[in-house]
Amino acid sequence: MTILPLDPTANPTPAALEDFLAQVQAAARQRGRAQLASISVEVEALDPLAVLESIFEPGERHFYVERPAEGLAVAGAEAVLAFEAKGPERFAAVQRFIDETLANTIAVGDLGASLTGPHFFAAFSFFAETEPGEAFAAASVFVPRWQVSQRAGRTVAVANLLIEAGSDLHALAARVWRAHGKFRAFDYSTPEFPVAAGAPDVAATLRDVGSDGFYQRSVARALEEIASGEFQKIVLARAKDLTAAAPLHPLRVLNGLRQRFGDCYSFSVANGRGQSFIGASPERLLRVQAQVLTTEALAGSAPRGATASEDAAVGGALLRSEKDLREHRAVLGSIVRRLRELSLVPEYPQRPVLRRFANVQHLHTPVRARLPDDVRVGEVLSRLYPTPAVGGTPRAAAVARIREHEAFPRGLYAGAIGWIDGRGDGEFFLGLRSALVEGATARLYAGAGIVAGSSPEQEFAEAEWKFRAMQEALLAP
Repeated sequence: MTILPLDPTANPTPAALEDFLAQVQAAARQRGRAQLASISVEVEALDPLAVLESIFEPGERHFYVERPAEGLAVAGAEAVLAFEAKGPERFAAVQRFIDETLANTIAVGDLGASLTGPHFFAAFSFFAETEPGEAFAAASVFVPRWQVSQRAGRTVAVANLLIEAGSDLHALAARVWRAHGKFRAFDYSTPEFPVAAGAPDVAATLRDVGSDGFYQRSVARALEEIASGEFQKIVLARAKDLTAAAPLHPLRVLNGLRQRFGDCYSFSVANGRGQSFIGASPERLLRVQAQVLTTEALAGSAPRGATASEDAAVGGALLRSEKDLREHRAVLGSIVRRLRELSLVPEYPQRPVLRRFANVQHLHTPVRARLPDDVRVGEVLSRLYPTPAVGGTPRAAAVARIREHEAFPRGLYAGAIGWIDGRGDGEFFLGLRSALVEGATARLYAGAGIVAGSSPEQEFAEAEWKFRAMQEALLAP
């Protein structure tokens, strides 16, 4: 990425903006290839979700993620560039697309600060190959035209433009200038969301995907395969289909998720064809910042108690549960082993602690490692994903069995969702506690890890209370 020593706030005029775009256009002509122009400006405090609400179009791609407990919120809308891939090399293909784009990017602004510059928002489905008719490709990535991000109280707006040899610079500059004026005096008008699915005058239906008892029978078969030594753990999911009498707006649901699940990644990823994958995920897959990699093992689950005493009792039982500790060790061991395969030196505590969320508590172990310059985010993703927390162990044997044990395609459920920026930093989380929304319908997903000692009835119940977050968010008035 080429960074020009220009401060867009020093001479904030349409003429200065057009002069910058002219420099980018000259580079496009010289190189014989379109160039990405990226302009980053710090702005007065904005709510990125409110910005996305103001520009939301169902026919445009968008990406949104917020983790209130960390002061993080990122919104991106409209695709300037997009790329899709599939197969076992999909992570490498996306990394190549990012590298090639950055080699033809010219940026201005304070690019040393967090969340500045072009971001590549990516979503990887659980399986490397998707089935016909699925909403998202096995790997998809896009650069947004507009991005608004907030971290620790600082707000940055980014405009990305694709400049070709024959681009109308005057029109492009005018468009960016109008957006700049809007961000400087943002109007927090109330969005008009449709009637909520659970309002008294609107009926909604909710049913399991698959026949009665299908999940319990799948768990029973998986336990037989575990007993025979085929694998030690497999994660099996359930799905529910919700149908409402009114359209379900993904951003209305997000408002509820971010308020209730401040420790989670509340997210929405739209494909530009009217379908959005939304949720509140508790699990970070990885973060790379200033050459430091952080990830985590989050496995072994229990519900929250109704009182402090009950909550403590349930949590204490989880910390002593041989079955849950075994499941947690499998996830942690896989993460550590795969990081060492990249010649990294992972650091982590020897005993897990409890990580509590609004409706569930998990066994949690944080993992940290220094990342050499020659190891990219895409390469780490390809090694870590899918973790035993969403697939199983051994990975190949367990993942190969999942499709025959589930009654639906997973799509982005338990997939890897996040971004990589122009500095090579990135952050990804798992698409858990989630739903695929289209019009008045939504498919909800939740799963559980099956190990020796699991019971079909208990795993069905675990998925049931994991469903609760999305059901309440979709049905809330």
